[in-house]
Amino acid sequence: MQIIESDFQFGARIDGGFGRPAPGRLSAAIYIHDLSPGGVERQSLVLAQELRERDVNVSLVVHQLRGELIPLLPHGIPVVNLDSARTLQDVLRLRRYLRDEQPQVFMANVDHNNVAASLANAMAGTGTKLVICQHNPLSSGFHATVNWKHRVVPWCYGALSPFIDHAVAVSDGIADELVRHAGLPADKVSTIFNAVIGDDFEARAAEPVRHPWLTHKDRPVFVSAGRLVEMKDQRTLLRAFAIHLQTSPARLMLLGSGPMMDDLQILAAELGIAEDVDFVGFVPNPLPYMRAADAFVLSSRSEGFGNVLVEAMGCGTPILSTDCPYGPGDILDRGRYGLLVPPQDPEALALGFGRVLAEADRWPAALLRRRANAFTYAACAEGYWSLFRRLVQSEQAIASHYGNG
Repeated sequence: MQIIESDFQFGARIDGGFGRPAPGRLSAAIYIHDLSPGGVERQSLVLAQELRERDVNVSLVVHQLRGELIPLLPHGIPVVNLDSARTLQDVLRLRRYLRDEQPQVFMANVDHNNVAASLANAMAGTGTKLVICQHNPLSSGFHATVNWKHRVVPWCYGALSPFIDHAVAVSDGIADELVRHAGLPADKVSTIFNAVIGDDFEARAAEPVRHPWLTHKDRPVFVSAGRLVEMKDQRTLLRAFAIHLQTSPARLMLLGSGPMMDDLQILAAELGIAEDVDFVGFVPNPLPYMRAADAFVLSSRSEGFGNVLVEAMGCGTPILSTDCPYGPGDILDRGRYGLLVPPQDPEALALGFGRVLAEADRWPAALLRRRANAFTYAACAEGYWSLFRRLVQSEQAIASHYGNG
């Protein structure tokens, strides 16, 4: 990719050789914080590529161009790096971007970036349609942090509602919260499930895995994947696994990185389970680990959706998950496709380790794979594409009406 200095003094445009979008096509820009290895970031890259294949002029706008997913940027999709030190600084830079580029649709993702985009849209005064995407519960955000910046997000959504053309939630529960907690009109909120299963899924899942615990398995191996942060609650996961080890030999592999890595490693040592727990860190393709595992485990206190559950199902692997708001219960259909236990309950999760192995026949691989196919790239992209066209056509119809008047 070629780095080309853009008109923006604060950043750079990476064009991949395609230059400016061609006129006459639907244009959209997707705004994310960075390219850290998270579900939102992966989702945005997938959606950008899928929309491009539907003849949409797509650009990515990032707060900072950093993160492990940079090598996965789709070729040919422009990337605008705002290069801001703080999200608040994005507001004026986004306003200038919207005024200069004027995409027909501007889609933002996650709490503070959604607020920044809403403020910028209010200040820009263009005809761009703003879509915000909520990937995590609002109420859980209140209770899980003392940071006032998170607590005011729903209030900001409500106050900026006139400048938000539509809000997308990744689950029905979050959609309900956008109406109840943020005060957004129900007709401006819809649910579009995440894109998880793509055409390359089977090939990626079939790649070899070389970890000795999986290639020379002498006991059951559980795999978990996700950012090492409080909301994922790996503390409860480790405590539950320690209880399970008192009666049954097993091993646990944690895929992912994050600020809690050191604390979790210390906890594993204190629990006396360090030899049976491997903190693998970030892996570009977690699917072979999921495929080779005896079961996949999710210990979250809260999930907006839960991409990793769909990935594990797509690999045909039995699932043990906390029944946290809001995604797991929907994805697993209240236990039809996996075992659900209460969140933040080490004893219940410990019992789940044994049950998911003993009852694995309840969830045959073929059943899980069929369920996973409900969450394809194509289904997600069609949802956003239809929404974008509807918003743009509505604006064009209004303009035509007043123009003829």
